Amino acid sequence: MLPTGAAPGGRRGRGTAVRLRRGVPPGGDGGVPRGRPLAGGGATARERWAQALYAPPRRPKADPGPTTWAGRSAHDGPVTKPVVETADLTKRYSRRTAVDAVGMRIREGEIYGFLGPNGAGKTTTLRMLLGLVRPSAGTARVLGAAPGDPGTLARVGMLVEGPAFYPYLSGRDNLRVFARYARAPASRIDEVLKTVDLSDRADDRAARYSLGMKQRLGVAAALLNDPELLVLDEPTNGLDPAGTADMRDLIRDLGAGGRTVLLSSHLLGDVQQVCDRVGVIARGRLVREGTVRELRGGGSLRVVAAESEDARAVAERLYGPDRVSAREGALHLAVDAAEAPRLSRELVRADVDLHAIGWHERSLEETFFEMTASADGAER
Repeated sequence: MLPTGAAPGGRRGRGTAVRLRRGVPPGGDGGVPRGRPLAGGGATARERWAQALYAPPRRPKADPGPTTWAGRSAHDGPVTKPVVETADLTKRYSRRTAVDAVGMRIREGEIYGFLGPNGAGKTTTLRMLLGLVRPSAGTARVLGAAPGDPGTLARVGMLVEGPAFYPYLSGRDNLRVFARYARAPASRIDEVLKTVDLSDRADDRAARYSLGMKQRLGVAAALLNDPELLVLDEPTNGLDPAGTADMRDLIRDLGAGGRTVLLSSHLLGDVQQVCDRVGVIARGRLVREGTVRELRGGGSLRVVAAESEDARAVAERLYGPDRVSAREGALHLAVDAAEAPRLSRELVRADVDLHAIGWHERSLEETFFEMTASADGAER
């Protein structure tokens, strides 16, 4: 059977040619508009026409590399690592600077935590990396190409600012729609449903899903094209403790498979428990980048004594005043943990009542508040 508008003998009539020039698929002027999802199961002939007509452009044979947003070349040779790299990436909205000269590096195969308070510029940075927002200045490379490059986007999975689904379709049918647009094989649907532990609820309508299930379905959609880079923006936002723990386990599993994950969050627990390296952003500026251990800056010997001034005098005599500080009702000494027995003996000899002594590891929370407070002070 011929498509509507085709002439007998396999030749298309004039009406079909006009429709093609106007960007309308065969079968009538209604067709399938750009951006409208194709619902249902297998593609009909008309839908296949629409897919071919609205397919994204193929990746160029020779990638000229990223450019600065002033038009100058930023290419410095073939780059395979890091997966994401920015230099002085900036976004201004009128007089407000949302992202200020951010320079970050995300290595292949790591879970990178992008940590910052609400309004710090995390989502704006992600949108620039994905080509959804044009930077005001600076350069960026994602998988070796400029942000938004069609060939690169096919290798990136993303969940930015919460998932959105057709409420009257099942979870499985929603994924069918996304898979068709991503040109992902249908076999991936069952695979990703199993990965996010939604196989037993896949045929329920999305409207009946809890918030945690919707977040997991969003991750499943991002995994359909088996991406090299997975970008997750606040994936635990609004989840209860059980849902948060499940999402952390899922992210950990995804990273363990060698996939690079960029996790944006304002929750310290997400980053500390899941991520290999962390970038801390405050007021649009990347104030620190490193492993969780590096950001915490090691530990200290913590001493609690009845006569704190006498205990401090003993500690300063042994190690010098520069290595002794007081906070939260205790002394903190920048010395090795092996110094605890010696210090205990000296405090007893000085007739100081010692209540507790032990090694104290700084939490990421302490470090985070110090760094963001410094950024606030610099802004003022």
